Amino acid sequence: MALNRDFVGRTYHASTPYEVSRVKIREFAAAIGDPSPLYREPEAARAAGHPDVLAPPTFPIVFTLGGAAEALADPAFGLDYAMVVHGEQRFSYVRPIYAGDELLCTSTISEIRSLGRNELVTVTSEVTTVHGEPVCTTYNILIERGGAA
Repeated sequence: MALNRDFVGRTYHASTPYEVSRVKIREFAAAIGDPSPLYREPEAARAAGHPDVLAPPTFPIVFTLGGAAEALADPAFGLDYAMVVHGEQRFSYVRPIYAGDELLCTSTISEIRSLGRNELVTVTSEVTTVHGEPVCTTYNILIERGGAA
């Protein structure tokens, strides 16, 4: 079944800020196998000109897709999550993410398109600090296999 195109343009706001901690950054860096001391050691990060440890570039995936979870789970959207695979993710940064940041995420279903028998959903998320400072934009493409058949 094709996805409901009426969802394109719908925007979802995170209900609470995501608090970035040194522990979460260290765990994420370990999970992706990146040993950089910039992700683990405050002294190394400060020596490199950062205020605290910084998060790896792909770290926002931890909290950004949650913003659109409401839409993705809505039965009216028509997504069969059992058939979903991750297609692509991109990040466009204004500044790095640091331990101590409190971040807000606004996610929008920006595109739905068919490609063969598959449906592709693009979720764009704007990440800012709680004070409104832009941090990054994420682009995630989810593929529902066989959804367009």
